[in-house]
This record gives sequence, structure tokens and C-alpha cells, in this order.
Amino acid sequence: MMWVLGLTGGIGSGKTTVSDLFSGHGITVVDADVIARHILDQGTPALAAVTERYGKQALTDDGSLNRGWLREKIFAEPEEKDWLNQLTHPLIRSQLLEELEAAASPYVILSAPLLVENNLTRLCDRVLVVDVSEETQRQRTLARDKVSSDQIEQILAAQASRNERLAAADDVINNEGTLSELAPQVKALHQDYLGRAQLKRAREKALQTDQGQED
Repeated sequence: MMWVLGLTGGIGSGKTTVSDLFSGHGITVVDADVIARHILDQGTPALAAVTERYGKQALTDDGSLNRGWLREKIFAEPEEKDWLNQLTHPLIRSQLLEELEAAASPYVILSAPLLVENNLTRLCDRVLVVDVSEETQRQRTLARDKVSSDQIEQILAAQASRNERLAAADDVINNEGTLSELAPQVKALHQDYLGRAQLKRAREKALQTDQGQED
């Protein structure tokens, strides 16, 4: 079994920047957000189901998903968010498991903004939280996504609280500073995780040997 690091953080925390730094050390990153986007690509059964429910208003002129429209829809109407989750979560989970199993790096990262909320932590050997203040989340999201303050508040309310994420964490990266301050934190954790992954492999190999001798 691969050693899996769960990586999470609230919107605007810099989770993608952190995962990119780990990727720079040769570690495979399985990103739930990327998988979720492709689950609703043109021609997929999931997009067909969305179109059947909402009509062509859910699509752009070229027939792809109108992600902005859908985002506003599900945050304004919680029952629609529930419906979309029931449609996509099993598909996303199946793809996540396939990609985790296929990873060839010394350990693999499962990156998911809703790692805690969707109980994906149970797939992980350890959980790393990228942490910033809620005010920093608001400022960065506003600058990056050009969305309204109301929508940012809705997104924050839909995610686990900062305290809930920290309670689930084995490790925490503080990302209030600059990239130059972030990189050394990632490098130190990477070295630690290499050791933990190697230890897990050694234990499993020893267990298999013991079982073979018993047989």
C-alpha cells in the first residue's frame, strides 16, 4: 500500500502552491479539484445529468459546463448542492482511488479542499493543513477569483472551519508569509515523509515475510 499524505486548506490558503512545491520534489499529487472538474467535462454522463436537470443555462455557448453559473446556483440553493454532490462524489472517489493506486513516487499526496468534510482523511496516513487566517483567505480569494464578498462568505461557510481543519491535522504549514518562507517548510516535511513512507514499506514487507513463513 502506498503511503498517502492528505493535503488540505481553506480557499485562498495556498494549497496549490504547496502541492506544486511537493511536486517539485518528485512527488505525485492526486488533486481532487482537478478530478472534479474533469468529471463534468463535455461528453461525460455527469454533464448530461446536469444539463437534464438545469437545461442549457448550465452550459456555455460551446456546450461545456458554465462553472460560474453552477457555482452560484449551488451556493444559493443548498438542496442543489446536495444533489450535485450525490452525483459527482462517487465518481470522484473512484477516480481518486485509481490514481492513488497508480502513483509511482516514494509517497503520494491526496490534495482536497474538502478532505476533512468528505472524510477522505481515512484514506491518508497523515494529514497536512495549509493554514492562514480567515482574513487572509478573504483577501487572497477576492484578488484571485474576482468574486463578490458575499460569495466568498458562502464558500467559507460551506467549508470546515479553521479550527476543524487544524484539529484534523498531523502537520501544519503556516502560509501567511512569502514563497521563500514556504519552500523550506515543504522541504523539511518532504524529508520526514520520505522516512515515514520507507518505514511503512519495510513493515509491510516484514509482515508479508512472516505470513509467508506461516503458510
